[in-house]
Amino acid sequence: MNTLRIGLVSISDRASSGVYQDKGIPALEEWLASALTTPFELQTRLIPDEQAIIEQTLCELVDEMSCHLVLTTGGTGPARRDVTPDATLAIADREMPGFGEQMRQISLRFVPTAILSRQVGRYP
Repeated sequence: MNTLRIGLVSISDRASSGVYQDKGIPALEEWLASALTTPFELQTRLIPDEQAIIEQTLCELVDEMSCHLVLTTGGTGPARRDVTPDATLAIADREMPGFGEQMRQISLRFVPTAILSRQVGRYP
């Protein structure tokens, strides 16, 4: 059986600069371990909220690391520095309709401010 290659990208100025410990990647790792039965390997990145860096990282994971799936966490709110959706839209042109709406609906069960999220689903 082939191994699924998954990229995990946590986008946070403070976590990437060591102000606090990143919790996004460990949470995604835990969820994937419970949700997948297919063998998988992870490529993880912790980067700041910089659109050019996010775009470069997403392209690297797909084009150079041959990831089948890339999940991002962080940088989806309404703040000026929250540019993860913008970076995703800039490098992938095919939309996954309904993805953002579903993620907001699920997230609202846990976090009331989830309605402010700008989540998107795209693929190259």
